[in-house]
Amino acid sequence: MSTNQDGFDHLDRAGRAAAAVAKSPRWAIYTVLATGIALSWLVIAAMAVRSAESRDPGNAAPGDRFLRMLPDISLPDVVERFFALCMTPAPLDGAGLTAYAALTLMWFLMALAMMLPSAAPMIRTYCEIADTARQKREPVVHPLVLVAGYLIVWLAASAVFAGLTLAVHALAASAQPLDPVRGIAGALALGIAGLYQFSSLKEACLKKCRNPFSILFARWSAKPTKIFRLGMEQGIWCLGCCWALMLVMFAVGTMNLFWMALIAVFTVVEKQGTKRFPTRLAGAILLVWAVALLVSSA
Repeated sequence: MSTNQDGFDHLDRAGRAAAAVAKSPRWAIYTVLATGIALSWLVIAAMAVRSAESRDPGNAAPGDRFLRMLPDISLPDVVERFFALCMTPAPLDGAGLTAYAALTLMWFLMALAMMLPSAAPMIRTYCEIADTARQKREPVVHPLVLVAGYLIVWLAASAVFAGLTLAVHALAASAQPLDPVRGIAGALALGIAGLYQFSSLKEACLKKCRNPFSILFARWSAKPTKIFRLGMEQGIWCLGCCWALMLVMFAVGTMNLFWMALIAVFTVVEKQGTKRFPTRLAGAILLVWAVALLVSSA
């Protein structure tokens, strides 16, 4: 049976709309992703406002003046507790586990905010292939399974970054929590990030991220476990492209909204382009910055 409503013409308008979404979930996926990205930015922005308010005006970070001008919104106690743990992580002792979990969530939200937009072309490509398969009456795994595999990789990476954050604060207990890490530590983070931009591994991962169609098409499967692993593979390529750029946040301040936005835009431009110039230019800038920071802290 085939009608212009694909067999759902007996339903009311709401029912037909729900059936259409279930049959071709592309726009539902786009909505979920856009909502997740927006909520991640809002939570990080709210945390940045709290961090700016907690700092002494004489020790203000760039952008603090603007953040203090934003309205103070009352948030649930559990959210305020989460913010407090992220802004003042506990040392590596018995209380460190709670702070570690909070920091892992914070880094994961940062990854959603900065990296998920650059993964949109890969997800869109999967949806396009899935729509073609669906039109041929072939079984299709829901795109959210692919997204889940992608995100699990960044969740694991967030756990590593959270551990690094705690280690940095354990080594610099006298520093204001989550202020930009200056001196040797900051120069080291920038130097690693800069050098990685010139590496062959970076180029190989970037090539995979720029051409998701060939991988998704060649590895296509109707089994959820295989699509989940395919999402993990795409997440690993993305992590290979961007993990070093995330280190920049240790040098500029973990909740620096300006640099988060700049890195997010750069990753989109880098993955959508075909030239190596933006990657090399970013690497050169980071290396010069690292040297300048090292000299100024000597």
